[in-house]
Amino acid sequence: MKNEQTLILIKPDGVQRNLIGEIIGRFERVGLKLVAMKMVLPQSDFIEKHYTIDPEWRRITGEKTIKGYRDKGLQPPFDDPYKITEIILDNLKKFMTAGPVIAMVWQGVHAVKIVRKLVGGTEPLSSDVGTIRGDFVLDSYQLSDTDDRAIRNLVHASGSIEDAEKEINLWFKSEEIINYKLISEKILYDVDLDGILE
Repeated sequence: MKNEQTLILIKPDGVQRNLIGEIIGRFERVGLKLVAMKMVLPQSDFIEKHYTIDPEWRRITGEKTIKGYRDKGLQPPFDDPYKITEIILDNLKKFMTAGPVIAMVWQGVHAVKIVRKLVGGTEPLSSDVGTIRGDFVLDSYQLSDTDDRAIRNLVHASGSIEDAEKEINLWFKSEEIINYKLISEKILYDVDLDGILE
């Protein structure tokens, strides 16, 4: 569990708004360890691979989107989840290739769930205060739909341990992930805190 890893992407809006250090700081302060990081300009086909790494992504995302429209008393543009995710994916490809992206692998106990908690919900408007999206973004599904674009929510965070493994393998070669020790791991993981007192 202590070596669980997750993928984080700081999206082009996060880079453009100079929030890289702030976002990294949130993960550092909770006790996670950065084991890989690079700046990339992803291509459209690569972004499609990333979002469809889970073969069920199109169906699940489309169904959630349709439900979201209906829960708000709105008529979805389509009743077919695949037609909706075709639009979503096109908008994501435009957004994620608009500028540099910071790709990172973070490691630590419960890394996937901890990061998801710190990042907040996908829609910034409904994300809790104290989360990255809740504190730094004012975008909403309603505004992004009106503007016919992807939602600007600063970061991508793996949704599950299985997704994290697949996404990390897509974005990083094994030799780009560095295995090293942090002194703080002694405080986080040493059962008896041995060696603190001399």
